[in-house]
Amino acid sequence: MAAGARPAGSTELDPVDVAALGAAREIVLRHIADACARVGRDPAAVRLVAVTKTVAPARIRAAVAAGLTVLGENRVQEAEGKVGLAAGATWHLIGPLQSNKARRAVETFQVVETVDSVELARRLDRIVRDVRGLAADGPVATDARLPVLLQANVDEDPAKAGFDPGELAAALGALLDLGALRVDGLMTVGRLVYDPEAARPTFRRLRELADRLRSADPRLGPELSMGMTDDYPVAVEEGATIVRVGRALFGERPATTAEGR
Repeated sequence: MAAGARPAGSTELDPVDVAALGAAREIVLRHIADACARVGRDPAAVRLVAVTKTVAPARIRAAVAAGLTVLGENRVQEAEGKVGLAAGATWHLIGPLQSNKARRAVETFQVVETVDSVELARRLDRIVRDVRGLAADGPVATDARLPVLLQANVDEDPAKAGFDPGELAAALGALLDLGALRVDGLMTVGRLVYDPEAARPTFRRLRELADRLRSADPRLGPELSMGMTDDYPVAVEEGATIVRVGRALFGERPATTAEGR
């Protein structure tokens, strides 16, 4: 073994990696603060989710040590092998959730950002009640609910998941009535664009949709999860409260998807 190398599976932190991830975090936070300053927002109102897709366990531990304590994963099965690796981290599911993995998602994540149908929401509600030993119906204490976001396809793009705006407006009351879920707000996946400005209409549409829905039913929470590595400053200017950033923190990955670039 080369001098200074760490054996596979070692839990020892690499101080160089911790420092590099800390520096990357500070750059992203500075860009968030600059975007907030341009539109008169408080940077403290924006949460950074560090997307750990394909990131090795040692780097996840280093990321948490560097202050990246809110982590996002695209797939339930990948997250299951990671959640026990870094004490003190909060995990968000930011990729599509198949109904047959809903129980595993409830057991793995603290937040599910990608509720994209009434059927999935109802299934999550039933599972949360079962897993947490709650009554099959009736009210649930706020701290026992599962925080979720409703994924909206504001571009009405057939290649994207999510409620279309009209469908979401019609279903909102039923979704908010599911007592084991805490509907904290909306989420969307932006368009794949080379110019970040080209993504602005998507983010603006999500904000405007949230405003309309909240006017109709103030039980909808204020969160707006939108914006990734290529466009998160624009998303913040348009009102994002959560940005999902991977590459700007961890570098290039072997492969990328639309979620959490």
